[in-house]
Amino acid sequence: MTEQTVEQQNKQVDQPAKVNLFALDRSGMEAFFTNIGQKSFRAAQVFKWIYQQGVTDFSQMTDLSKALRAQLTEEAIVQPPQVDQMQLSQDGTRKWLMRLPDGNGIEVVFIPEDERGTLCISSQVGCSLNCTFCATARQGFNRNLSSDEIVGQVWNAWHSLAEELGSTGFDGQQAKPGDKQTDLRPITNIVLMGMGEPLLNYEAVISAIATLRDDFGFGLSKRRITLSTAGMVPAMAKLAEDMPVSLAVSLHATTDELRNELVPLNKKYPIAVLLEACKAYVTDKQRQRVTFEYLMLDGVNDSDEQARELAKLLRYVPAKVNLIPFNPVEGIAYKRSPQKRVNRFRQILLNKGIVTVTRKTRGDDIDAACGQLVGKVDDRTRRSERMTSQRVAQPSAA
Repeated sequence: MTEQTVEQQNKQVDQPAKVNLFALDRSGMEAFFTNIGQKSFRAAQVFKWIYQQGVTDFSQMTDLSKALRAQLTEEAIVQPPQVDQMQLSQDGTRKWLMRLPDGNGIEVVFIPEDERGTLCISSQVGCSLNCTFCATARQGFNRNLSSDEIVGQVWNAWHSLAEELGSTGFDGQQAKPGDKQTDLRPITNIVLMGMGEPLLNYEAVISAIATLRDDFGFGLSKRRITLSTAGMVPAMAKLAEDMPVSLAVSLHATTDELRNELVPLNKKYPIAVLLEACKAYVTDKQRQRVTFEYLMLDGVNDSDEQARELAKLLRYVPAKVNLIPFNPVEGIAYKRSPQKRVNRFRQILLNKGIVTVTRKTRGDDIDAACGQLVGKVDDRTRRSERMTSQRVAQPSAA
């Protein structure tokens, strides 16, 4: 090896990594510009270029000086995850497999409806929890996503859909005639319901949500962003103070005994504690409810008595219940409740005054439905290996 080659390698090692601007909310970007000797107002300019115009090449940011554009090229990047694959369902649902620099893959799902477009994004590579009905849980866990990897998912999907729907930028001011999105925006709602438990990746998720809500970012209101949790009670209280977006809670059972089996986190934060935290989350918030997700499992949690018990549990919490048909997952023995049973369960809740809807299954032909996301996870927990070697236990009846 030549002396010049060694010197070049040492220089590369010493060279600091470029900052990915997707990782910075607006206050973070203002600090970045101040640190490089620029005025903080440059953050708003660059935010608009990235999120409203979809521009990631600094050389095209024409209201910045040539010197600043050159400086940014040296010190920063705007780099979303790589899109490896996009699948289109018969019902219009889209699922992207996005590749991260370390080789892991995450899945992102877009669900179009007549008056809204909902994007489901991931917060972890795999999931550190072990809910027994979930395909993501069977993949094990590798790591938390960084804030740039979370924001980058939205940017990728928004950019792709904006081009497809014909809007000129992420503000969605133009669209082709006949588009079903009456809002003219390709994405109107974002849910953190993909891979992972968002509240176990708190700081990165909060930073990403700040960009989603920023007027110069994606410009979504707090009511159009929903965070789904299995019940991380302390973080729920902190979320209410820091970034009070819409909250969804994966409940799925009416007794601690059954929920301990379905959602093992319940052993740490049992139902009574969880419901108190939910009640506190929406205290003094007008017209806001907690959405309780309830997966309908045949012969496990779908009896008339369990419906009445659920209504009793929620009588003091401003609540909406989403009944979710179970989506088949290879190696998991639960079965979907028959439609008549789901209808009966819903009617009991409605009769008790609980707002209740049955979620329509979308994207199941491309494994994009609730509980089916798997991505590509380098499992550090060895959970996937253990599950492969063990016979899947039969679910118990309630």
